[in-house]
Formats: sequence, structure tokens, C-alpha cells
Amino acid sequence: MRHFGHIPSTVRAGLFHQEPVDFTADSPARTLAVALGATLYSPATRPRLADAVRKQAGRGVVSMVLCLEDSISDADVEAGEANLVQHFADLAADGSDVPLLFIRVREPHQITDLVDRLGASVSLLSGFVLPKFTENRGRAFLEALTQAERTTGRRLFAMPVLESPELLHLETRAETLAGIASITDKYRDRVLALRLGVTDFCSAYGLRRSPDMTAYDIKIVANVIADVVNVLGRSDGTGFTVTGPVWEYFRPGERMFKPQLRRSPFLEGRAEDLRTALIEHDLDGLLREIELDRANGLLGKTCIHPTHVVPVHALSVVSHEEWSDAQDILRPERDGGGVLRSAYTNKMNEVKPHRAWAERTLLRAEVFGVAKEDVGFVDLLTAGLAGS
Repeated sequence: MRHFGHIPSTVRAGLFHQEPVDFTADSPARTLAVALGATLYSPATRPRLADAVRKQAGRGVVSMVLCLEDSISDADVEAGEANLVQHFADLAADGSDVPLLFIRVREPHQITDLVDRLGASVSLLSGFVLPKFTENRGRAFLEALTQAERTTGRRLFAMPVLESPELLHLETRAETLAGIASITDKYRDRVLALRLGVTDFCSAYGLRRSPDMTAYDIKIVANVIADVVNVLGRSDGTGFTVTGPVWEYFRPGERMFKPQLRRSPFLEGRAEDLRTALIEHDLDGLLREIELDRANGLLGKTCIHPTHVVPVHALSVVSHEEWSDAQDILRPERDGGGVLRSAYTNKMNEVKPHRAWAERTLLRAEVFGVAKEDVGFVDLLTAGLAGS
């Protein structure tokens, strides 16, 4: 697998100063946590599930969650499990190239039951998504995951979803976060990333953000995200990758506010029609939220529609300017600190305070690549859409 691997090599060569690296399901966890990118969810009951997985892999999707939880009704869980077993066998039989595949379960016992039923096709499984995760509820899930690893003899990751009312409510938030930090630290080698269930956060207060607004415009949600990153996203070695919340919209609706995309980047790239299409499909709000995700310490994003994947990946590519700054900051001769002018002569790089940012930036550069100096987001988005 590699990001932008679905577009021709000649096109990639024109876009990247440093191309994205190849990785596999067996790559180090540190690499995979960053490489998740746009994680596309699909109901486990989908009739042609194997075909859908193959199709999305061919369109540049590198991680998928096959969901047995909120995306299907209670009455369909048993059928969803059987469907998963059938379609995993289908994928394994023809040796299909598949994304990193995760199953979102409802209860701990489903983990051990499903790995038994999957048989040899469990080799295609990267792990499980654990809903409504707290210390008490999460312990049973992680113990079941450990048992499944022993049974299969292969590495399986957990991606806990932080979405419980205890996390949202102010009077229980600090204790809940401390408990989550404790249990995830105990199982650190198995926790690939933490995911945010913002839809559940909103539900607790009868809220739903419009396509004109990001998660960060809903203050009660923004406060929870900030506290999660504060406790669980630290760059001192104790933190985890925390992924961005889902964007719910994919079809045009009536707009109240002006579009959030400036015209000039699209005019420079002669792609004004693309700007119009993004606005018509309410994706300008998605683009803004992706930028705010990264500014607030999140990486990657939960996606419920294939049209969201390419924008997430295009905005994950490291710009030549970011890469240049990170390289300068991390030069061995600057271990002692100090301040230097950016090679782009437009900012100050302070070596010690910016070191953690630079390290994260170069890791992102490995898996998403570094754009050429004259290549911007519009170029990457256009190429990604053409390859899809």
C-alpha cells in the first residue's frame, strides 16, 4: 500500500519532491497510526462487501472499518457477522489487495468469536474498533483482543472510540480521561489510534452541526476534543494518534453562509470548476474541518463517504515549506537549540519548542509524501480525484 498509489507514477513524479513510502499491514505501529488517513466506514451487512473493499482499495483508500455497531440495526447483527465471514473468505480466496481492515464490534465476545469464524482469512484483519470506550468497558475488549492474538498468532490492533457520556459530561470528564489513559497505557502496544465519536457527543445534547459549521464551532464538542488531546495526545511519549471526527454531509443542501474556499488557489491552478463542485457538495466545510483537525492535534479522519477520502489525503501531504522547516529544525548540529530564520524567509523556527512538531511532520512526510515547491493542495486534489 501507499498513499496516492492509485495515480500513475508519471503524475506522482510531477507532484512530489519526496514520494509517499510503501507500507504493509505488518509495518511498525508508529507508521500505521499516521498512515490510516481517511478511514472509510462501511456497514458489515453490505451485500457486495468484498467488491466494495476491492473498489475502494483501487481508489486510494488505505484503511476501512466494517461496522457491526451503530451503522446497522440490532436485528441485523447476526447477519452482519455472517456476511463478514463470507466476504473475508472471498477476499482471501483471490488474493485481493486490501486496505487495512478493522471490524467495529459491539461487545467483547464478538472479537474472539469472529477470529475463530474467520479462520485463515483472519490474515486480512488488522484489528478491531472498540465503541463507547472507557476504562471499565475497555478492559474487557482489550482482554478479548489479547486472547484473539494468542489464538491467531498474529498482531491485532485496537482503535478505541471515545464517545461515552462520561467523557462528555464535565463532572466526570477528568476521571474518565484518567481512566482511559491508564488502560490504554497498559495495552499501549495494541492501541493503534484513538477515534472521536463526535456524533455521540452532539447526541447527548440534542445537537447536530450543519454543513456550514465544523466540529470546532460547537463549543461543547470543541472543549471535549481539546481535553482529549490534552491528556491523550501529548508528544512526550505518553500520547497516541487521535483521529479527526466524521463529516456527515456528502450531498448539496441549502446554504446559509458564504463558501469557505478562497478563489485564488483555484484560479492559479485553473481549477475553478473544481472549487464550484466542492462548494456544491458542501465539501468546503470538510476542508476547513480537516485543517482545524490538524491545528488541534488530530491526524486522519473518520469518513462515511468515498468523496471525503481524497480531500483528507490531499491535505495530509506535507508542503515543501513545512518539510524544509522540519529538516532545518532537526539538523544534528542544532541539538543545542537556538532560533533560525526559515529557508522561506517568512517565519522564525525556534529549535527546541518546534522539535516535536518537526518530528511529527517528517513522519507524516514519510507516508503522505512531500509536495514539490510549486505544488499546492489544488494540484494534489485534482490528481487524486482523477485517479479515483
